[in-house]
Amino acid sequence: MKQKILVVDDEMHLRKLVHDFLVRADYEVLEACDGQEALDVFYSSSNISLVILDVMMPKKNGYEVLSEIRESSNVPVIMLTAKGEEDDELLGFSKGADEYITKPFSPKVLVARVKAVLNRAGGEENGEDSLISIGGIQLSVDAHEVRIDDKKIDLSVKEFELLEFFIKNRGLALSREKILSSVWDYDYYGDARTIDTHVKKLRSKMGDKGSYIKTIWGMGYKFEIE
Repeated sequence: MKQKILVVDDEMHLRKLVHDFLVRADYEVLEACDGQEALDVFYSSSNISLVILDVMMPKKNGYEVLSEIRESSNVPVIMLTAKGEEDDELLGFSKGADEYITKPFSPKVLVARVKAVLNRAGGEENGEDSLISIGGIQLSVDAHEVRIDDKKIDLSVKEFELLEFFIKNRGLALSREKILSSVWDYDYYGDARTIDTHVKKLRSKMGDKGSYIKTIWGMGYKFEIE
């Protein structure tokens, strides 16, 4: 069965361009031209694997759509925007976006990003342990699921990857640059606040286990169980 991708953008020519490249890459593609239609299509369709979501749209903007989707789903979301301001990226990440691509972009790069995000969301083992248990945390790479004290917690794809990276590098001091290059795509140009925003949300969802993620001032973070 082909993976299903919802493409949301009010520019018809851009939707067609993205549609054609994704179909060529063997994905099934659904389309929506504004924020409200995006939600209608999302909730009326089953098994959507990923959403490509423009920020500036009529009726509902991309941030509003993302917020509503995140109320019921952790489906991976790639945000598209004509803006290059880092505050816009941070807003998207704080609302649960998994990737952020600035227009204009190469359709081939977008398809590569889609494949990378879907691979991570699918919990590919890549030869590593599929189940990790430590300090009351159970992380299943296969199921892409995290349980804390046997209670499931809902994480976005990026939050899951960040926690997995911390656990697998426990006890090591990790710079923000190292985290960006390891958890985000190699060609993602982010800054320290991107990491800090995700860590803040991850800690909050982990409850008291969030204290395992220690801040190393002026450098980055360390995952450590006392």
